[in-house]
Amino acid sequence: TKHLKLSVVILNYNVRYFLELCLKSVQEAIVNIDAEIIVVDNNSEDESCQMVKVLFPEVKLIENKENFGFSKGNNIGVLQAKGDYLCILNPDTVVAEDTFTSLFNFVKNKEKLGIVGCKLINGVGGFLPESKRNIPYVKAAFKKVFGNSTHYYANHLDENETGEVAILVGAFMFLKRDLYKEIEGFDEDYFMYGEDIDISYKALKAGYKNYYFGKTTVLHFKGESTLRDKFYARRFYGAMQIFYKKHFKKNVFFDMLVGLGIRLVYLFKPPPAAKEKKINTYVLISNTMNNDLKTVLSKDILLKSDINNLEEGTEVFFDANVLSYKNIIQFIEKSNKTKGITCKILPKNSKFALGSDNAISRGEIINFH
Repeated sequence: TKHLKLSVVILNYNVRYFLELCLKSVQEAIVNIDAEIIVVDNNSEDESCQMVKVLFPEVKLIENKENFGFSKGNNIGVLQAKGDYLCILNPDTVVAEDTFTSLFNFVKNKEKLGIVGCKLINGVGGFLPESKRNIPYVKAAFKKVFGNSTHYYANHLDENETGEVAILVGAFMFLKRDLYKEIEGFDEDYFMYGEDIDISYKALKAGYKNYYFGKTTVLHFKGESTLRDKFYARRFYGAMQIFYKKHFKKNVFFDMLVGLGIRLVYLFKPPPAAKEKKINTYVLISNTMNNDLKTVLSKDILLKSDINNLEEGTEVFFDANVLSYKNIIQFIEKSNKTKGITCKILPKNSKFALGSDNAISRGEIINFH
């Protein structure tokens, strides 16, 4: 077997269209790297597995017969990985063509390299602060629940800077496979929240340095998996309890705060409601009109080559047959400067478009069939 430099491990659960876009972007990003892609499917009920087999026959697909959660799912994938480095990647992400090459340049001469994360933005181009976090000591975790995240996020670094941070996010983690083995991967006592905090902390405890790398931006259509609802608060707390028991022994004070906090948080903070969006204009950034899109929308679409001078109430479609994923990510980030612009991506050679219109939902899929 030929020596591999990188294994990209993607854990999928019921996001077939996002996964297709993700895989297309990863394929472009590994063109010049000896790399493999491993998709672990946690018993999806949609056509995810079928799609991978048909469209990406070279991707290694592991079909779990039950939903094992985040930790175990990823651990199963890493067991099959052959690369010197791993990238743990969410299926609802889009990477730039130079994401991995710039990361390899960054880590080249680093001593005691731990886990590296990069700059994540959501579907409306807003920076995701969980890209870089501090160790969630009790005070910081408690404040976060009450809406004060000053100590929870790593604010000593600007989102475009690069430097050491403690905690990174599970949607994108870049590390040596040997390190993953040494710290025994993701802890399977967590099911779907807190695993990333735990593994980041284990790397620090073992004497390694974790880094936030602000020079590459990855799109993360978060949503479903972190809906800001009472389940989210319970999961966050449950994960913190496991974390404190494991790493700071038992914290009675915290256990008391937890019960209290969960009750109080709903008195103060109703979950945000998604605003009704009003679209006045549709714009396609491409060099040719996409007739499928035109038919599906049955609206006039303006054809443009860039996103300058867009007005509020515009829905922009980015054609990945023409634009690089890096350009699309940059455009989406730039569109964040104008309020009320929503973005969708047309993946290369695909019959659908997808995107997210706000920071709290993963988004919608427009099928051309």
